[in-house]
Amino acid sequence: MLDIYSVIVYPLVYIFPAYAANGIPVLLGGGAPLDFGKRFRGKRIFGDNKTIRGTSAAIAAGIIAGLAEYQFLNYMLAIAVLLTLGAVFGDLLGSFIKRRMNMKSGANLWMLDQYGFFIFALLFALPLGNLPNIYGLIFIIMLTGILHLATNIAAHRLKLKSVPW
Repeated sequence: MLDIYSVIVYPLVYIFPAYAANGIPVLLGGGAPLDFGKRFRGKRIFGDNKTIRGTSAAIAAGIIAGLAEYQFLNYMLAIAVLLTLGAVFGDLLGSFIKRRMNMKSGANLWMLDQYGFFIFALLFALPLGNLPNIYGLIFIIMLTGILHLATNIAAHRLKLKSVPW
């Protein structure tokens, strides 16, 4: 039976640590680049927009979200850690791929920028189970695309990002 909890509430609770990890670097990032300016085969590894502070803030935000959820769903802490690590890995992998394609930091690569963090978050957490049902997954897939667009436009208008994507 479909209900609001299984289609909307639980999927939002489940994915929230990944959302927190993906969003917080815009607010708390900056500083020294995570790759320290190093190059791999002549190209920057990640670029200037992936920073030590932003990556640390992402990991902390996701785990804090998991700690909050743990109070109500005791299995969520381990899942939150894996969702967080997956989200961070997916975002960094996206930057790495874009540097290999000679794309500049901040350049948009359709689908990878919107869903890379999301896909890897789910893949990392998959072994622990407790995923939302198919309808919940469809809901958060659609929501992720909408939220990515809306939050990036808002961050650009607030001058937190130099580009609206």
